[in-house]
Amino acid sequence: MSSTVSAELISASKESESPVRYSIAIPLYNECESIRPLYERLNAMMNALPYSCECVLVDDGSTDDSLRLLREIAQVDRRIVAVGLRQNAGKSLALSTAFSVARGDFIITMDGDLQHDPADIPRFAEKLEEGFDIVGGRRMKRTESLPRRLSNRCANWVLGKVTGVHIHDWGSGFKAYRRALVSDVPIYGELQRLIPVLALRRGARVCEIPITVAPRANGVSKYGMIRKLPVIFDLITVRFLLRYLARPLHFFGTAGFLALLAGGGIGAWLLISRLFYGVQIMRDHGPLLIFAAVFILAGIQLLALGLLAEMHVRYYYESRSRIAPNDGASIFRMKD
Repeated sequence: MSSTVSAELISASKESESPVRYSIAIPLYNECESIRPLYERLNAMMNALPYSCECVLVDDGSTDDSLRLLREIAQVDRRIVAVGLRQNAGKSLALSTAFSVARGDFIITMDGDLQHDPADIPRFAEKLEEGFDIVGGRRMKRTESLPRRLSNRCANWVLGKVTGVHIHDWGSGFKAYRRALVSDVPIYGELQRLIPVLALRRGARVCEIPITVAPRANGVSKYGMIRKLPVIFDLITVRFLLRYLARPLHFFGTAGFLALLAGGGIGAWLLISRLFYGVQIMRDHGPLLIFAAVFILAGIQLLALGLLAEMHVRYYYESRSRIAPNDGASIFRMKD
């Protein structure tokens, strides 16, 4: 949890010691009108599910009565865990908090705006029990406009090509994971869409199941087209992490070597022209000389940056310690 997100641990019941098979993680932001109907559907699903389960509902700094309603529900149902963040931190950090609080062997994520149907959760559980590590929900009947559907299809294709993980619907928030895969995965920015890629670094079996998405009944979407733009930068980050996390010098060193080679080649050509052909470098090739100097300096800086990154990676792997991402979250459970 980022230090900028302020919250505090409120209470926890003794029931937290009992084993849990499934944890359902749901981030919420100003969803006051949807919380009661959502709980009714979750309650019906949990009563029918033949496994022990809990629901971790994370209020992401809502400005309405969402946290009050979650607290009331948590006080009457021991399967509900309400987590309150004191300021809006974004969906990724809300999910990261839910992952740290969840106690189940498997974690199922879904949205809290009633577009995802909890009745689909048993089908996710069935696939997880078959041995799959990640189960993605593929939206079959989309309710968006045609341009948005086309942009989503293009984005899914690009993500599959860049990451090498072929999932048809990256944007769906309805997914299920084996807890061991995601408990230590750092999630920030807009990386919640790329959790499967981060988790697959450890090796996993992946499948998809079709889900239906209902039209949004209350409120407005918090994740429109503009909010999807940062995914491009997160994709670059993930691509870098997948290939060069443990060997950053290979990335910066290659770029630095190429810059040095280009600058040195231009500089050598200018030197030969001056010594053997009497060319006035500053008069005839002044800009080219500046380019050579910039390339050489950039190459040296990139190599130095790569060495510093290698030292940092070595220090990290030698002395890393796990920091719980839910520090400062207020948790509500029913008291015994």
